[in-house]
Amino acid sequence: MISEGRANLSCRARSRRGEVGDRRGTSGLCSRRIHPSPPILWGPHVFRECGGAREEVCAVRAEGRYGVMGRGELALREKLLLLLALVTLVPIRFIAGTAILVIYYLICRVCTLFKDPNREEEQEDYAHMVGWRREVVVRSGRFCSRAMLFVFGFYWIKESLLENTSVVQSDERGRPAAIVSNHVSYLDILYHMSSSFPSFVAKISCKLPLVGLISKCLGCVYVQRESKSSDSQGVSGVIMERVLEAHENDFSPMMLLFPEGTTTNGDFLLPFKTGAFLAKVPVLPVVLRYPYGRFSPAWDSISGVRHVIFLLCQFVNHIEVLHFPVYYPSQQEMEDPKFYANSVRKLMATEGNMTLSDIGLAEKRVYHTALNGNDPPRVSSHQKED
Repeated sequence: MISEGRANLSCRARSRRGEVGDRRGTSGLCSRRIHPSPPILWGPHVFRECGGAREEVCAVRAEGRYGVMGRGELALREKLLLLLALVTLVPIRFIAGTAILVIYYLICRVCTLFKDPNREEEQEDYAHMVGWRREVVVRSGRFCSRAMLFVFGFYWIKESLLENTSVVQSDERGRPAAIVSNHVSYLDILYHMSSSFPSFVAKISCKLPLVGLISKCLGCVYVQRESKSSDSQGVSGVIMERVLEAHENDFSPMMLLFPEGTTTNGDFLLPFKTGAFLAKVPVLPVVLRYPYGRFSPAWDSISGVRHVIFLLCQFVNHIEVLHFPVYYPSQQEMEDPKFYANSVRKLMATEGNMTLSDIGLAEKRVYHTALNGNDPPRVSSHQKED
């Protein structure tokens, strides 16, 4: 299935690979079949062309039969298959998914009755519940998350444990405090919920009916991504406290963190932010992959609604998970969070067979703006650091 999905890709992505070379065969390539992207102003960077697509954006564009934005020309057979799925498969999956969401919401509502949420730094959650309430929320949450993945067509999940690594193991006691994962799609959340039910960082917009209460039961830390106010200091403090608490208390949920800060197509690994590593405690790296033949589950340049519809139209979807051993930081890594983050990133890229890329969220937004035919702003070095 992987080779089928990459068969049409024809030029090698030359993103800055850092210490990791190209070991991917054809999996890190860009397609020549996509129409050339509109001109993009990238500040001081000079970008070479890669089959009509600028090479540095290869990390945030996924290929498939529906085009980069899901608006490509389709053969008659593809149109008929889409139409058939829209009138048969999509309604069934939509009803089943909605039913699962409502059922789990009702479970969370019952378990939080007459229970005050934990409040700190303008955050509130029910993740610190104990006893039968927490047990029911966690067990039913893991089951419902796996059921939701099944509804989306992920009938099987291929999981493997990496054993032969250069990670130095430690006799230190204490569980890993955070799960560090690459970020490919909103489906990542469902997998991690079904696997370990961790807390995670969510946007303010997640405070919605149904989803809002569920995210509080997960113990989400809410952030406003576009905000550059001093509130970010408070959020960082809450995250560090949660990570430390998870390390010291077996009953506290681990934190799930996506240090890239945005999604990619799954073939690349962007620079890591240091938030997951400031607490100087062990982390648990995980690499997710979504092999595909027709439509990529990676959420990159396609609108959310269009992406969900195409995903629901695909009868079978695939996910592969690579679990790493617990990563215990060295003394040097504990003293330097950036070095700690880079060490984990290099390990994940090497063992996960991914290519290192140095673009960030700001450049991804510029690319998306250009795809939509708007005049993109210039990316400054300050924006790259943010």
